[in-house]
Amino acid sequence: MSQTANNFSEFEAKIQITFTDKELLRQAFTHRSYLNEHRGEVAGHNERLEFLGDAVLELVSTHFLYEKFPEHDEGDLTAYRAALVNAVTCAEVANVLGMNEYLLLSKGEAKDQGRARGVLLANAFEALIGALYVDQGYDTAQAFIARHLLPKIDEIIQKRLWQDAKSTLQEKVQEFQGVTPSYAVLKETGPDHDKHFVVGVYAKQELLAQGEGKSKQEAEQSAARTALQARGW
Repeated sequence: MSQTANNFSEFEAKIQITFTDKELLRQAFTHRSYLNEHRGEVAGHNERLEFLGDAVLELVSTHFLYEKFPEHDEGDLTAYRAALVNAVTCAEVANVLGMNEYLLLSKGEAKDQGRARGVLLANAFEALIGALYVDQGYDTAQAFIARHLLPKIDEIIQKRLWQDAKSTLQEKVQEFQGVTPSYAVLKETGPDHDKHFVVGVYAKQELLAQGEGKSKQEAEQSAARTALQARGW
């Protein structure tokens, strides 16, 4: 899945931002697996940029929520932020931006779709924010986040996506099936600093849904949300 500089020029036009360091933009889309098959073609993968972008995203979203909801306490704001910056929301925005078309992946990773691709997209979205911050500064990164991600808060509040999905699912499963749901890690990959978990949620022996995340807790919440949606709860 080799991309040319022209491809990334198209992406720059789409987001209306021109990078000074073109290699930095390319790196934001480069998964670690791609380097193994294309040694020397790119300077590095996107994990360091993702680390930086995650911090920028958290600061921008925290400041936004602090100002938007002056009457809400830190507990509510923390829940809102978690729903706003989680892997599901970031992947949705990345899809809207067409980032999937530009990901630099190994042949094996390129075959993965569904939730696994969603995690890769969320990581690339954070890496892109990190690259914007390095190349253009805080104001450009903040404006990008404000334009593409922060408007999602209205849907999050309207659909109550900030609520604890695990607690809601437990109530529903106990009500309709008379048991307490349980969670199990189905898959764990990645180095210690960049873990990826796949978790299943069960009612007795029945698998209700699967979820993915960078922590067991995030994956459990994702599985619970998916189960609630699947059952129409």
